[in-house]
Amino acid sequence: MVEYQSAPLDRVFGALADPTRRAILSRLTRRPATISEIAEPFAMTLAAVSKHVRVLERAGLVRREVEGRVHRCSFRAAPLADAAHWMEHYRRFWEDRLDSLERFLVSNRKRRNRSPGRRDGQDDE
Repeated sequence: MVEYQSAPLDRVFGALADPTRRAILSRLTRRPATISEIAEPFAMTLAAVSKHVRVLERAGLVRREVEGRVHRCSFRAAPLADAAHWMEHYRRFWEDRLDSLERFLVSNRKRRNRSPGRRDGQDDE
């Protein structure tokens, strides 16, 4: 099993759980922005937007640079890559399990269809 540090991954998934934070990230993938610029499309205070940005910062998804009173934020993709690797591990795990189940069911059905006393083409229903 692949080992991941739980706390950083928990912070990434927690940050991504909120649609406002996902929208903020989407905006920051296009270009860095100030808190005021990030807040423009949202019907919320600058303080509320700043709280969302702090959650994204703690998850490592946003980097904030302070120049006087201006806070410029930029997107950081590395934590998303870690989350993608975690999800990919489990995608492969479940695909392998489901492929094994399919092979078992097909094999089992073929055995039943070959059992004595059955006529060809007869299905179990």
